[in-house]
Amino acid sequence: MYAIIKSGGKQYRVKVGQVVRLEKLDVELGQSVSFDEVMLVANGDKVTVGSPTVASAKVNGEVVSHGRGKKVTIIKMKRRKKYRRKQGHRQSFTEVKISEIA
Repeated sequence: MYAIIKSGGKQYRVKVGQVVRLEKLDVELGQSVSFDEVMLVANGDKVTVGSPTVASAKVNGEVVSHGRGKKVTIIKMKRRKKYRRKQGHRQSFTEVKISEIA
């Protein structure tokens, strides 16, 4: 059984027991979080597709950790113009363990 949920403007395919790395959520460690925007629920051969969401579906999970991803380096340069810019970025994330697809 799996579901496709929407969180932080992105869609994720999740299963029960899976740990998913999502965009940062303002939820404390150990707290439960539920996702109401469920796009698809599949249970074996039975697949329910929403338009745009499945009405009665909900995915529950528990926040495992917060963190920041690997550094991405952004370099801009224009040749022969003495223009160089270097910038770094680390995206914040929240890891959620999926406990139930209802």
